[in-house]
Amino acid sequence: MAALTTGDRAAGLLSFLPDSPIVAFTVLLLVTLIIPPIFERLRLPGLVGLLAAGVLLGPSVAGLLDPAGDVETLLSDVGKIYLMFVAGLEIDLKDFKRTRNRSLGFGFTTFAVPLTAGILLSRVFGFNWIAAVLIGSLLASHTLLAYPIVMRLGITKEPSVGATVGATIFTDIGALLVLAMCVAAQAGEFSARTVVTQLVMLGLFATAVLVGIDWAGKQYFRRNGDREGNQFLFVLAAVFLAAVGSQLINVDKIVGAFLAGLAVNDVVGNGPVKEKVEFVGGVLFIPFFFVCMGLLLDLQVFVESMTTNLAFTLALTGTLILSKFLAALATKPFYRYSWTQIFTMWSLSMPQVAATLAAALVGLQQGILSDLEFNAVIVMMLITSVLGPLLTARFAGRLVAPKLARPETETNSLWFDYGSAPESRADSTITGPFTVVVPIYNPITQRYLIEMAALLDSHEGGYVIPVTVARAHVHMDDPKLVTALENCRKLLQKAEALSQEFKV
Repeated sequence: MAALTTGDRAAGLLSFLPDSPIVAFTVLLLVTLIIPPIFERLRLPGLVGLLAAGVLLGPSVAGLLDPAGDVETLLSDVGKIYLMFVAGLEIDLKDFKRTRNRSLGFGFTTFAVPLTAGILLSRVFGFNWIAAVLIGSLLASHTLLAYPIVMRLGITKEPSVGATVGATIFTDIGALLVLAMCVAAQAGEFSARTVVTQLVMLGLFATAVLVGIDWAGKQYFRRNGDREGNQFLFVLAAVFLAAVGSQLINVDKIVGAFLAGLAVNDVVGNGPVKEKVEFVGGVLFIPFFFVCMGLLLDLQVFVESMTTNLAFTLALTGTLILSKFLAALATKPFYRYSWTQIFTMWSLSMPQVAATLAAALVGLQQGILSDLEFNAVIVMMLITSVLGPLLTARFAGRLVAPKLARPETETNSLWFDYGSAPESRADSTITGPFTVVVPIYNPITQRYLIEMAALLDSHEGGYVIPVTVARAHVHMDDPKLVTALENCRKLLQKAEALSQEFKV
């Protein structure tokens, strides 16, 4: 009697479940709820856990979810569109304009060097030109997976960080353009005339999306006031209209979604609508997409890619890491970056998630990439998504946040930015209460500073505000940060007691 396979045993155990799409949706919700927190406690990205859960729940193990199922296919497409939309939404065009030259310079090097290296590597391993160019484009883009780390450290305005963030526009658009050309070539529609026609159509489409959505969004938001629900629906409609429009010009839908993200960014700004858009994507659609990507991973093929195809898998990952470093190093003599800045740019541009994974999936569906190459890309993504943030936490913490510009009329060491200083209290335009801010970092001088502030404030009847600052750390549960916050609380409690003593 033949032995039962793992899939057969799982199918038998799960035969009692109803044949309903609600089952698949419920499973996806439970996975999204339970798995990421577990992996984050292990200092691993939550998306790694989602991919692993997809493998375990897919046809190669449990068979609970089907990658060809209606629910899985729909949520995978929606998640892929939303992932590229959020990637565009997170790019601040104002910051890009501020660091335009440096962003374009680094964007060109971090696109061209990995692209060339990926093409050469693929040709060495015997790939045809279409597959080689596509694999090169997968290395050319990058995902700002470690951006929350630099935000937490307060260095988002640092020149090298700003250049890396701005370079994302160049690399992602360039990679998506190469993807469109590869798909056309695979379909036998690649020629000089086709390329020119496709580029013209794409240029017109991009202009229509960037200008049209920006104008329509501002008009709609102005007429609807603070109706956040309608504004949220407008954003969703704009994203999926752009995705459908890109398919009409024979370009993959992720291109339209990315352009829609750039256009919507200027419309919604950093208000509550943007928060709701990112919240819905981060909680539902994007996690669903990663789980569905895990469903496509065949364990047998994955093991093969780590054994018989191990050379290409390791070479692909090593080529990406090295080429991204060389791209960052190439900017050093032009912009005189320090080694810490170079390493920070390298680590920020290393992770390959959003555009890489979406483009790799398109390549697999179009027959440009085989299962082995797709699995090699997944391995590369997993390694860089873990290594990149770890290196960013190590190097970005050494960068110094840019100092705020002070008024040219500053004449003393105490700076209170109330606008133009009035000549007398009677001429003052300050409508708020008189406030004295006191730094209380040093407990030895704390009492004397509070007393001096009380004297300054005694005839004004205003407020004394004690301030102490805890140094930022990468992880919010870092023991050093917890200790620093506790010390700050003690200093503030002491300052409150002293203020009562001095009756302020």
